[in-house]
Amino acid sequence: MRHLKNLGEKFSVALPKDKNGYLGRACPRCKKYFKITPGTGLLDANLPCSCPYCGHSSAPNEFNTKAQIEYAKSVVINKITGALLKDLKSLEFSHKPRGAFGIGISMKVEGRAEPVRRYFELELEEEIVCDSCGLKYTVYGTFAFCPDCRKHNSLQILRKNLALATQQIDLSESQTSELSKILLHDALENCVSAFDGFGREACSVFAKHATDPAKAAATSFQNIDGVQRNVLNLFAIDLSLAIPADKWALATIGFQKRHLLAHKMGIVDESYIKSTNDQSSRLKRKVQIEVSEVREMIEIVDQLGEFFIRELERLAGQSSSKA
Repeated sequence: MRHLKNLGEKFSVALPKDKNGYLGRACPRCKKYFKITPGTGLLDANLPCSCPYCGHSSAPNEFNTKAQIEYAKSVVINKITGALLKDLKSLEFSHKPRGAFGIGISMKVEGRAEPVRRYFELELEEEIVCDSCGLKYTVYGTFAFCPDCRKHNSLQILRKNLALATQQIDLSESQTSELSKILLHDALENCVSAFDGFGREACSVFAKHATDPAKAAATSFQNIDGVQRNVLNLFAIDLSLAIPADKWALATIGFQKRHLLAHKMGIVDESYIKSTNDQSSRLKRKVQIEVSEVREMIEIVDQLGEFFIRELERLAGQSSSKA
């Protein structure tokens, strides 16, 4: 059984990557699927892998998918049955009959090795390159923990969406008046929507550090003054400290203008006048939005996002040290 013995007692099976270089992973706890690009990110082979969805960490081999495990088993069986067939074929013989009444004897081995079970990785929705460790990975949805360094990408996604809003502003300046206005209004709405999505996700990720975790996970970030009060009560973080008072006033006006665009067809109402004290706007007239103020809103939202994440991470660090 020379061929079978030559296989040894252990097998190493390389898992195939997809056409874009991604390798599928599946969380052993939440069972959700994601992909990473081997060779990017942290290169220490002994580091644990983390689920981008639930944050669970364990040994990388525990994240193999069912399809990968079945593939690896089939590779091993293919090698064993192939080697066994070769050994059996070496025992083939054929003795031709001799004499008038001779009897011939022969043995011939038929068959082939068990086939390898191929598989294909799934297509996912969001490609991400971690801005901390450089790992390239892809997930369902948008927000995620980095599978290598465990940094959450909420601020990274916020900045990605703010960059798209900036591109809308740039495009608006080269268009006709009506289209330019639509693009500018969309940029403002997208800026606030990006902050709302970011803030909700950040609160959800750090909810266990809040005074009321359930309320923290359901906090809206569409009204900047309401956000300031809620975040202060939940996390003892004062968002107004992130920017000067005059910038905060501009942010209040920007968020309220976005509210008019989204819910009032851009028509100024008494609630807007009362909450902003905007002397340049007339009741029941269309709200005026300038390129410069939307650009400034994007800068303000970026500063608020960076400050909020930094303070949440500081809070989480303090909780860990106490534990």
